[in-house]
Amino acid sequence: MDNDPVVLVYSRALLSDTPQGRTTYIDADLRDPGAILSHPALAATLDLSRPVGLLLVAVAHFLHDDDQPYDVVRSLVDVLPSGSFLALSHATYDVLPSELAARLNAAVTANRSGAAWARTLPQVERFFEGLELVPPGVVTLNRWRAEGEPGPRPADDQTVVYGGVARVP
Repeated sequence: MDNDPVVLVYSRALLSDTPQGRTTYIDADLRDPGAILSHPALAATLDLSRPVGLLLVAVAHFLHDDDQPYDVVRSLVDVLPSGSFLALSHATYDVLPSELAARLNAAVTANRSGAAWARTLPQVERFFEGLELVPPGVVTLNRWRAEGEPGPRPADDQTVVYGGVARVP
């Protein structure tokens, strides 16, 4: 799902159904979850009586507080059957020096259109309320299941994105 006309044209050229599964593209805006959930292509593609994965990767930070981001995500999660998963990533300035974070916040606030809104760890964790977080929980992406992985790994301030996965109970 996206609301970019270029993505729409490109996806129509690439997406095709296979015996292993179906794909589709819904021309919609995340800020209108009702339009997404009521779209005929959703019901034709996903069987919401069985667990599915909802991937909100690098998109929730484009929802300003005025867009009611927690309500948007909750309305999508609420239709998922038990055993489904939510994977969500979100920009943050928590891991940056406070002076740099303040400058970035000021720049984003001044140029609100199209800006990515950084949120704190508690704010990102709020997207997962009522769900069962998969270990290691909400962490910067460089730390997601990093144990035993070959190095070097990026530092937190090089990642600036939190991510988490949670199961719908």
